[in-house]
Amino acid sequence: MKGFVPTPEPIVDLMVAKLFQKGPPHRKDTVLDAGCGRGAFIDGIVRWCSKHNTPLPRIVGIESDPKFIKQTKERFANFSSVTIVEQDFLAAHDCKYEYIIGNPPYVSITKLSQQERSSFRGRYATATGRFDLYLLFFERALNCLKPNGRLVFITPEKFLYVETAQPLRCMLGKIAVEEIHLVDEDIFGELATYPTITTLVSSTGPHTTRVILRDGLTRDVRLSVDASSWMPFLNGGAEKLASHTLKDICVRISCGVATGADGVYVVRTVGPELKRFAYSTIAGQEISPNDGALTSVHFMLMPYSQNGALLAETELGELGAYLRQPERREILLKRTCVARKPWYAFHETPPLSEILRPKILCKDITRSSFFVVDEAGALVPRHSVYYIVPKDASRIYELADYLNSPRVRFWLTAHCQRATNSFLRLQSHVLKQLPVPEELLTGEA
Repeated sequence: MKGFVPTPEPIVDLMVAKLFQKGPPHRKDTVLDAGCGRGAFIDGIVRWCSKHNTPLPRIVGIESDPKFIKQTKERFANFSSVTIVEQDFLAAHDCKYEYIIGNPPYVSITKLSQQERSSFRGRYATATGRFDLYLLFFERALNCLKPNGRLVFITPEKFLYVETAQPLRCMLGKIAVEEIHLVDEDIFGELATYPTITTLVSSTGPHTTRVILRDGLTRDVRLSVDASSWMPFLNGGAEKLASHTLKDICVRISCGVATGADGVYVVRTVGPELKRFAYSTIAGQEISPNDGALTSVHFMLMPYSQNGALLAETELGELGAYLRQPERREILLKRTCVARKPWYAFHETPPLSEILRPKILCKDITRSSFFVVDEAGALVPRHSVYYIVPKDASRIYELADYLNSPRVRFWLTAHCQRATNSFLRLQSHVLKQLPVPEELLTGEA
């Protein structure tokens, strides 16, 4: 089955306990295991009922993989209240359930065929942008839940904040999300999914959500009912610091240059024949919080003029000869951008007229946010660096001091996505929304 990841038994038991937290199920109640696989959750329900001396409810496991169907039917053959159905849960399924539990498959749009993508987009509101199948499982399960029914899913945490999950957040905002439990990131081994257990009740009206963070801290919050990110609410930073944002005082806030072949375009030394094409460049790993004057040990060879226009191949001179070397040309021709651009163009066109200005730099992935100043504006940031070009270069250090302040660090911690090992993943759309105080717009002290 696409995206199948077995759920560890301790997590199964935790989720079943959350499912029946408000009281044991009745014998006539029906529990759905959506995408049951080998029956881990069914087994967990059997354990819970045995432990609490409670009769088993009716349990339905839906699974589309024939090899799991055979195994699971044999496993629960002696349980008359357990039914295993061979079916695609995302296909038409009109039954309603008092309880739903599961670990939906994690399958990104890139793993789906064009036919599958089109079919899902036609049937699911959550099938937008670069969607993942677990979002669709969430939507389908909500439609299968009876009024006041309970649902417990374990999924990646991304639905809490990514733009693609906006339709799902709108749906969840209309019902009672009882709890969001951010569990240890290593429970699925090397899979860096940042798992989250969501418990909800199919009821409307004002409600609070209990949040359990990975450090064990808990808080009760009111989640937004619109499509905005929920991360600020979970991290206690939902309030804005000011009415203006960083994009109001900047010419550009963007990720650095993506060549698509740094191994070809980024070099340590440059001979005199290539010097006119070479620009000092810097990667995220070369930036540290202690940087005073930024220094670069690499050069980026640019087939572009200083205004960012791609040079004609006849204008490349020695750079053209360098790039045409068979091993280099072969690398360049393998890039996806070649289908729409000349073979020697970058993956993305570098806006050099804006890049080569005084700017502030930060790493794209960092344990704690920090910002450094490129006062001369001579460095070309690579794709692991974000750069911020203020409208008023004379106030660049004032802006950098603000960006390095504890209040901004707190705001970014609350709003940013997470990468591996709980590092922050900075992104331009988040940086653009960063609130800034009035004095940075007016120039008043």
